[in-house]
Amino acid sequence: MKITLATLTVFILSGFGYLTTLKSHQESYSIIPKNADFQDELKKSIERGETVYEDFCMQCHLPTGEGVAGVYPPLAKADYLLKNRKAAIHAVKYGLKGEITVNGSTYNSVMTAPGLYDNEVADVMNYILHSWGNSSPKMVTEAEVAAIKE
Repeated sequence: MKITLATLTVFILSGFGYLTTLKSHQESYSIIPKNADFQDELKKSIERGETVYEDFCMQCHLPTGEGVAGVYPPLAKADYLLKNRKAAIHAVKYGLKGEITVNGSTYNSVMTAPGLYDNEVADVMNYILHSWGNSSPKMVTEAEVAAIKE
């Protein structure tokens, strides 16, 4: 009985270690590691995001992400995206009305909500954040998008 109880204790304690490790991985999930599987997941998200961009965003922000000066802000090399990550996600998810400043230029137009699902918002944000000279250290996840409320 002592061997069984000792064995059970070891299994339980090692299980707690696994759960602690799992929790710490969940908290850092959106940080892009060098892990090949995660890079593959990001690559697939970017590919899906490109399709979403072509269907919903390209008409205003153009194929190159340059936008239209004074009307539609650029997404290419856009300081706004990294400085205002939550606001950028919110704009894609719910639309945008009001003044914003991108790369030193002020824009004050309306972007209607494209009606995307949270996973589509995450994918298109990943595409934008990894295109046209943009680089983000974090991957946008569906959970991060879901946490953004109107």
